[in-house]
Amino acid sequence: MIYLHDGHIRALGIDWRRLTGVVEAVVRERDLGACVSPVKTYLRFGDMRNRIIAMPAYVGGPFGLAGMKWVAGFPGNILRGLPRASNAIVLNDAHTGIPFAFIRSGLLNGLRAAAVSGLMLKAYMEARQPEEVRLGIVGWGPIGRLHLDMCADLLGDRLKRAALFDLRPIDPETIPASLRGIVSVADDWREVYGASNVFATCTVAAERYVDETPPPGALLLNVSLRDYEPGSVFGKAMPVVDDWSEVCRENTDIERLHAAFGLGEADARTLADVVTRDALLAIPAGMPIYFNPMGLGVFDIAIAGDYARRAAERGIGIPLDEA
Repeated sequence: MIYLHDGHIRALGIDWRRLTGVVEAVVRERDLGACVSPVKTYLRFGDMRNRIIAMPAYVGGPFGLAGMKWVAGFPGNILRGLPRASNAIVLNDAHTGIPFAFIRSGLLNGLRAAAVSGLMLKAYMEARQPEEVRLGIVGWGPIGRLHLDMCADLLGDRLKRAALFDLRPIDPETIPASLRGIVSVADDWREVYGASNVFATCTVAAERYVDETPPPGALLLNVSLRDYEPGSVFGKAMPVVDDWSEVCRENTDIERLHAAFGLGEADARTLADVVTRDALLAIPAGMPIYFNPMGLGVFDIAIAGDYARRAAERGIGIPLDEA
């Protein structure tokens, strides 16, 4: 059994095309019924803003992996100088059930989130074929920064400009030097929203604030899930989810749309619809795409497994003695 942490993940490198490829392969296997992912369990105590989430999953097909993601989200940690999210994953051999890797990596959590967005971005670019991308990101924490890195890598020269906004001042030094020529920092989220055709919310907002109609034809990557007033998107954007049962709960924007306007599962499309059935082609070009990924354990387990196997091949990681 090996132990991996953020340093090991960085040593193995971040390849966004590889990561989005892993996510796409899992989407296809899951659509074939080759995956098992029970609905997440939320553990809350003390401050109800906090939660620790259990995400067991099995990924079949060529992956042959099972495991558990145990991720804590404590928003108040930011004020303490600590990470908001803390992530641990145990991987089991699917044939024997024996654990073979333990990974404690907040970075891995962010890589999964951005890779899922990357797959949606890839599908959007193929279906809509915009001449250029004007990226907007609200929330300049680890997830927002990874989303900029992912978009820059996958889009290349098609990324013409990017605008950032955060309630806290953004240090220009945190913007990659190679991108400073196309990245600007805005004074208001509306400025970012209105100018973007790809817009990502990567916040821990205490209250919903997006109350304006989306830009025509835009891709809305609602990574933080709780930023949009229901009336701003209902009937004005096509909802896409990773899994309806997962995302229509826990006070998400999708659950709010369900409660306020009766949005149902049949009214949304899934990531599998997009990847395996070209669902975006049937949506009018001027209709914004409103992507709400709750985050599925199958993606975390598959990406963690890919890193663990490459770590073993390269002799990276800390061996754990058998007890």
